[in-house]
Amino acid sequence: MKYRNIITWLSSLLLVAVLLSACDRNKLGTQPQVPDLNSVGCLITNDFYAVHLSVYVKTSVAIKDSSDRAALLRPYCQELPNPGKVFLAADLIDRDIRKTPIGIRVVELELVGPDDTKPEDFKEVSTITEVAPKMYTRGVVEAQADINKNGYYAMYLLIGGDEAISDEDKMRIAFHVGGDPDALPKKTKMMIAGGVVALFIILIVVPVWIHKRRKVK
Repeated sequence: MKYRNIITWLSSLLLVAVLLSACDRNKLGTQPQVPDLNSVGCLITNDFYAVHLSVYVKTSVAIKDSSDRAALLRPYCQELPNPGKVFLAADLIDRDIRKTPIGIRVVELELVGPDDTKPEDFKEVSTITEVAPKMYTRGVVEAQADINKNGYYAMYLLIGGDEAISDEDKMRIAFHVGGDPDALPKKTKMMIAGGVVALFIILIVVPVWIHKRRKVK
């Protein structure tokens, strides 16, 4: 009974560890995108700010049926299925910055390093859209960008407008075009696979080892 309780405790601990690991920094080097049941889109955070991000894509392909129309109205987060006219909306959670001018830049990125989860492994290629600083008193920052190819992109919120000089005043919201928005991140898949293997060891290998030790004694 004692060993069974230990195994049960270890299994629960492992499951919690896998779930927490899956919520670590995700692809594109931002804090995890967390589905929020009280809001459309995802919660995106950095060390200083937090926003609810919703992204809509209008493709260049003509709408044929209701499924295409539903896809047009579907909000995405940081993984977009295809290029097109992209509409980005960020709901400001911090009410204080609604009284501060915010500039917007949407840029194309190029992966120049080995790790696409690290912002420092990207460089800016070009500016696609730039919006002059203004106050968003209603709390919704919006921008549009015509994106004509798959790849990596980012929207920068420049908190303070022209005075946003330090990195603390710049919120980087990265997104990728050309992937599966419903797919789990690669890191999450690896964590789940590792958790399954570890759980198998705890539930099968450890009891067998304990049983053998008892027989030896």
